[in-house]
Amino acid sequence: MPDTQHVHNLCYQKPIRRTLRSNLTPAEASLWKALQRSQLAGRKFRRQHGIGPYIVDFYCPAEKLVVELDGAGHFTASGEAQDVERDTYLLGTGLKVLRFENKLVAQHLESVLATIEAAFPRVVLPSSTTPSPSSSEEGN
Repeated sequence: MPDTQHVHNLCYQKPIRRTLRSNLTPAEASLWKALQRSQLAGRKFRRQHGIGPYIVDFYCPAEKLVVELDGAGHFTASGEAQDVERDTYLLGTGLKVLRFENKLVAQHLESVLATIEAAFPRVVLPSSTTPSPSSSEEGN
């Protein structure tokens, strides 16, 4: 398992990350517009975030969630092999990885956002903290 303490935004990647942020694909720009400023369920996302030797498209630190958008280069034998290697590394650091085709983001953004939000754990309050209507004072 990789050392998770020293894998985020490595210094040597800074110029690459900056260039990628300045040159988003149309699908990345569309998804970023919906994710930025904690718009999705109050979760903060980072774009073009470095994790180990990789730069992921979007990263939510609170949920340890990576969102990757896949274009044509991912659907070749070498592209798929690289994705498997990348996902294996990311999963090994304890992260969850979601992948979407660029075309899906362009045509069904709301569905993509719903899938991302569904990956967030649901917080269930203990039943003892919510007062029931029958526990109110009756017959005073």
